[in-house]
Amino acid sequence: MTVSTLFRYVKTTKTDHSAIVLGQIGLSDPKEWLQLRAQHQKLPSHALIIKIFIDSSASFTSLNKNADFQSLIEESPALIPPMEPLTQQKLININGIQRLCFDNSRFILDFHIGDLFTQLNAIALTDSSLIAHWYCDEQLDLSPITLSQLWQIAKLSQDRAHLFFCASQRTDQAEHHCVLQTQTDFESRATQAGFHCIKLNMNDDVETCIRTQVKKNQQQSAIDREISLSERLALRHQHTLKQQAFPLMSTEEGSIAIIGGGLASANLTLSLASRQRRLHLFCKDPTLAAQASGNKQGALYPLLTPENNPLSQYFQQAFLFSRHRLQSLHQEGFSIAHDLCGVLHTGHDIRSMDRINKILNGHAWDPDVAIAVNKQQATHLAGVDIDKTGIFYPLGGWINPQEYTQAAIDKALSLTQLDIHMNTHIDRLAQKNSQWYLYQGGREYGPFASVVIANGHTLTQFKQTQALQLSGFRGQISHVPSKGKLSDLKTVLCSHGYLTPHHSNTHCVGASYIKNAPDLDFCPQEQADNVEKMRHSYPNKPWVEDIDVSDNDARVGVRMVTRDHAPMMGPAPDIEQILARYQTHQLTPQSRQYWQSTPAPIHQGLYILGGLGSRGLSSGPLAAEALAAMICHQPLPISQETVALLSPNRMWMRKLLKGKAL
Repeated sequence: MTVSTLFRYVKTTKTDHSAIVLGQIGLSDPKEWLQLRAQHQKLPSHALIIKIFIDSSASFTSLNKNADFQSLIEESPALIPPMEPLTQQKLININGIQRLCFDNSRFILDFHIGDLFTQLNAIALTDSSLIAHWYCDEQLDLSPITLSQLWQIAKLSQDRAHLFFCASQRTDQAEHHCVLQTQTDFESRATQAGFHCIKLNMNDDVETCIRTQVKKNQQQSAIDREISLSERLALRHQHTLKQQAFPLMSTEEGSIAIIGGGLASANLTLSLASRQRRLHLFCKDPTLAAQASGNKQGALYPLLTPENNPLSQYFQQAFLFSRHRLQSLHQEGFSIAHDLCGVLHTGHDIRSMDRINKILNGHAWDPDVAIAVNKQQATHLAGVDIDKTGIFYPLGGWINPQEYTQAAIDKALSLTQLDIHMNTHIDRLAQKNSQWYLYQGGREYGPFASVVIANGHTLTQFKQTQALQLSGFRGQISHVPSKGKLSDLKTVLCSHGYLTPHHSNTHCVGASYIKNAPDLDFCPQEQADNVEKMRHSYPNKPWVEDIDVSDNDARVGVRMVTRDHAPMMGPAPDIEQILARYQTHQLTPQSRQYWQSTPAPIHQGLYILGGLGSRGLSSGPLAAEALAAMICHQPLPISQETVALLSPNRMWMRKLLKGKAL
């Protein structure tokens, strides 16, 4: 019995076209994913999402040891067509969710890595994301799975969910008896949690086994079933109560308007197009990525903190997802200039060097995420004389954001009906009869079932968004010719500013960081400052003198930044309603209880995606994928804690939940 044979059973019982969501506990043979994907390609009307829960120690070591997808494909060429994108992916030993999307997001693997109870309890829960059936890997030791964990699994499951596991296949009589007793005890606990348990022999016909054991399960008393279901519903209710302050909101079928033409809106467009939604994209510029996403080269690497807090964990997951999407688009033939050459981060003064040391010493980072390097290693990695210690991000690099944006839109155009409205500056939104309308002067667009505002530094221009706590920071990047020792640079450098290896004989260096700048004109002083930052970072290094900005070749954009450096993603908060309710519910224990148990006011059908700051290449694509999943009634690739971290209403709700004054 494998998860692929379980899928064969599930698809025969599916009566609608919603996504099939299956859960797996424990590690399986990676070949199973290839077999499962090959089967799923024959059922294109259903998206298939497999949520795989594994711990982060021995199982993960085994996974990486066995996950040589290329050799698996060579052994089983019949499994291919086409399997190549899967060979490029690598899971990293970090806690949380890592999402891999294939076949235009019709086949999704969500890896939940870490303590089982913690990962189960962290899931953002909606009725549409409940898991249909579960499979326990045949190599999994069932004895450590407690009744409490099974109740958490039950909470996340559909009411008639089966739990499949394999009967003992041990040949040694004593060992067989021991495993059999373990399975019997496990089945008893799972039944108590309300599951229909299906124990399968490896060589038996799956459907025959299921029919036989379903009859057995039906002998369970109606009272027992009612009790277990009531407990499951109570746990589910408790879980959803925790989400009230940072609500999830999906929309009914209907067209969706996206305002914006940069990296965030393009990735959202692609994620929604993969789910077959009807889309309209409104961009005020004549070309895509004409604002902050228009740089020639942008650095791709995670934001880490010494304590590896939720923000740091999100950036690691998001960085890996962005890397996965980039590789998938590139594999499909889309032209995206990039080089995953790694990123070297060094300090430029005592404070920044102390910060780097705190990051390195504060957490045991997976070597694929970050490694400490000495002066000699830094120089070797960079290809130029660095003479400084630092952090190296081996999976990082640089991407051309404009080409990344264009590729995402081009891919979306091949998947769904997408109308692109260029030179269209939407200046007003209005909701009438539960539908949204957009306005450019006197011209009206709509109706739309929902609207997503993802327009970069103009995010706060609308009445519904003007109170969002975001600030615009001007950034001027200098383009310099590749010459002398500078041309030897072979990794991205980040210190007091950043510098990229050359592409088309040009390096990018910068950038300035000026809050609420009055204009976006070229600034000679900022051009000179960009070079000075490199001299400050790497003093007395000859290659720095080869950075020549005399051509005044530069580009200026505005990044929207939040105070806590997390992007904004989710339903647009109704600030007027929050403030009105605050007049009644404030500064008492009762008010805290009110805000904890009452859904936060939001604009139905209106969403926010923005505030990506200077790390949008890393943080934006996963935020877009999470928002698309939320809109389309699918399981999210982020935890509920991360939903709260990214929520556009978090600045207000964090205070209200603590009983503090706004």
